[in-house]
Amino acid sequence: MKIEEKETIKKYSLSAKAYHNMRTKDNPKGWFFNEYLEMPCTLYLLGNIKGKKILDLGCGTGIYAKILSKKGAIIKGFDITKEMLEIAKIENPKLDLRLGSAYKIPFKEKFDIILASLVVHYLKDWDTIFKEVKKVLKPEGIFIFSTGNPVAETKNYFKESKISVSWKDDNGNIMRMPYYHKTYETIIKTIIKNNFEILDYKDRFPLKKAKRLFPNEYKEYSKVPFFCVWKLRKKL
Repeated sequence: MKIEEKETIKKYSLSAKAYHNMRTKDNPKGWFFNEYLEMPCTLYLLGNIKGKKILDLGCGTGIYAKILSKKGAIIKGFDITKEMLEIAKIENPKLDLRLGSAYKIPFKEKFDIILASLVVHYLKDWDTIFKEVKKVLKPEGIFIFSTGNPVAETKNYFKESKISVSWKDDNGNIMRMPYYHKTYETIIKTIIKNNFEILDYKDRFPLKKAKRLFPNEYKEYSKVPFFCVWKLRKKL
């Protein structure tokens, strides 16, 4: 297991309940950065998924898995953190959700779509992630992933390095959540190198109704693209 995986497990194991509560109980209409910023675009790029076989890579507490299941997709998923996965299984008792790493995907079957929502930036070696994704994607299968927008996540764009943001654990204590900044050049070259083509791309602008619910966040992130979402297709 790589160092960044151990760090991610440690941080999310301490904050799994707080994270899920923030998304579902503390903010029953949804949390700004997910429901009003990242998710609308990701769901738009997914399109009509009825009957599609989808792998939820880094499924977290199963929020996407539940939504996509209700839309008629056939969902399987995995996460690296046991505490997150336990919640996901409670939320989705009928789904096949496993403990596993994006560096070694715990499924051998082929999927129509692989979704990685705000996952890949926690990992340093994107080449390995893309190779693993290719193994379990059908020919011309779709890979959709969201991540921090490279132009907004650091003041030193050209320095590819580990950075961190403030995060609360289950006891309300502040900790630092690490992730990895990559330039657009690196991301695009990784996509090309691994024989994917870009079908679509979105810089994230918040939903208009977030202006009332989260006025401070809306003001800031309607000027700066905090997230971006990529839609790729595996070449034959």
